[in-house]
Amino acid sequence: METLKASAVQMKSGPDRSSNLECAGQLLRQAAREGAQLAVLPEIFSWRGPQADELANAETITGPSSQAVAALAAELKIYIVAGSLLESADTEATGSNTGINKQPANDAPPEACYNTSLLFGPGGELLAFYRKIHLFDVDMPGSLSFRETDTRLPGDRAVVATTGPAVLGLSVCYDLRFPELYRELTARGAEILTVPSAFTYPTGQAHWKLLLRARAVENQAWVIAPNQYGEAGYGFADYGHSMIIDPWGRVLAEAGDDEDMVLTCELDAAVLDKVRRELPSADHRRM
Repeated sequence: METLKASAVQMKSGPDRSSNLECAGQLLRQAAREGAQLAVLPEIFSWRGPQADELANAETITGPSSQAVAALAAELKIYIVAGSLLESADTEATGSNTGINKQPANDAPPEACYNTSLLFGPGGELLAFYRKIHLFDVDMPGSLSFRETDTRLPGDRAVVATTGPAVLGLSVCYDLRFPELYRELTARGAEILTVPSAFTYPTGQAHWKLLLRARAVENQAWVIAPNQYGEAGYGFADYGHSMIIDPWGRVLAEAGDDEDMVLTCELDAAVLDKVRRELPSADHRRM
């Protein structure tokens, strides 16, 4: 890994795609002005609205949101993780990942979509895409009830991508609760874990920072976790508090819960090397 500057971009996306893309562009340009070589947008950054409208607003991987971010990556000459978008499941994708599971899973209807994270290079090229594996089905009476499986399909593979400065392990939001995914990503060489999210307020207050720091510590990796904030189209609020965390579990930057924000930090290669060299826990695994 090389030392680099990276940004986590916090947004409050809504059901107006053009407005969301305009906001994302402004924040990505700010990240570039702050020297970021890598910027990460939050989950469902380009469209966030009522669940009943998801399928009508799903896109192909090469659709308008992807094209807009690819153009920004080329303009700004930076790597961009386009948090995630709702990907139509009836079209093939192109890029470093191949194939698509067209069979519904977890009782999702055949017309479901994927929740897909995209990585673009500084030339605007699509380097990798990851379909969120773990789907958020919860029922917390009086607080939160939501079933992603009503409209979404799970991905079926972990994705690690080698960029110029670092190796990235891609994930999305609810994946954060499944440490085995991150173990797989770091076993395959990931140095930076990206966790674009729309983490809810009730669960975020209880577990967001705890889980992010745990994934950083147990995998001895950088964690970049941009989150949505504010009322969503689903009837509940997202938590905000986007973070960048170092491989020792230290929170280097944290946003609030009520505004767009760009967090930019230097990810020092020497820190990663020192932590992994002095406490080589990955070498001590017995299971």
